[in-house]
Amino acid sequence: MFNFFNDITFANLELRWLFLIIPFIIAWHIYKRKTYNAELNVSSLSNLKNVPVSFKQYFRHVVIALRVFSIALIIIVLMRPQSRSSFKNVKTEGIDIVMALDISGSMLAKDFKPDRLEAAKEVAQEFIDDRPNDRIGLVIFSGESFTQCPLTTDHAVIKNLFSSIKTGMVADGTAIGNGLATSVARVKDSKAKSKVVILLTDGVNNQGQVAPLTAAEIAKKFDVRVYTIGVGTMGKALSPIALYPDGSYQYGYVDVNIDEKTLTHIAALTGGKYFRATDKDKLKDVYKEIDRLEKTIFEEKNYTNKAEKYYPFALIATILLLVEFIIRNTLLKSLI
Repeated sequence: MFNFFNDITFANLELRWLFLIIPFIIAWHIYKRKTYNAELNVSSLSNLKNVPVSFKQYFRHVVIALRVFSIALIIIVLMRPQSRSSFKNVKTEGIDIVMALDISGSMLAKDFKPDRLEAAKEVAQEFIDDRPNDRIGLVIFSGESFTQCPLTTDHAVIKNLFSSIKTGMVADGTAIGNGLATSVARVKDSKAKSKVVILLTDGVNNQGQVAPLTAAEIAKKFDVRVYTIGVGTMGKALSPIALYPDGSYQYGYVDVNIDEKTLTHIAALTGGKYFRATDKDKLKDVYKEIDRLEKTIFEEKNYTNKAEKYYPFALIATILLLVEFIIRNTLLKSLI
């Protein structure tokens, strides 16, 4: 449809051919002037040189100009100009996600750059940036677990809290069951249609009061889907083997031992999925896959509203016709 100033459309666009009438009107006016001009024979024009020209002579074409503009506006009216405004009503329903992060000493292993913990924190924050409509919470665990941040849409706050996470914040060890149980407790009462826990660890459950599979059963009961991530290279990795009094670590190569069987069982029991990340790039791929699997719900409704816009054109055409009538029958009557 023909667009006028990008937001005006015409319902009867086919009537645009009526504009061809206007050149014929102008041509008829010119022909009429040449045919019906009065003639007066005089012997000389020398005596008429100083006769002032009446202003009426300058405006003798005003009437035809008004008529042409009036007809053009009437054609526009017949074409029915309309404004078309449209808008969208978008309803967003985010997903509630709790990220459970292992902060045990083994997360300082150097098979990720700069180490597993810092790589996990960096990639997790990138994941948060890609989920602007979700509520996200953070649970950390090693020998014990606690909530670092409850579910929130203030992603700046939760990202800021990542900077303060380090090993040694709680007793060392790997309490996977406790970490999962705490995460489920944070999300179980959520009204969101999708409730998710992303649990990242590099070891085997060796601490805590809750067995990992028991925590998985609790998650299943509350419809919480759990994605588990095992981080660590295959074989051996340069890892802390002793803590010096000054707080630094002695490093040595140790076997990477991740309880993939249990992590896979947890994910399968809750409808999630287990991933293995052997380096930082693969960890990024894991979070991208989770991002793809857990899509935010968007409900979009489109509305279009059309309004007739011929009234101003009709009003101006009426005024011009009225002005033409007045001029024709008063000021320029002798010239018509």
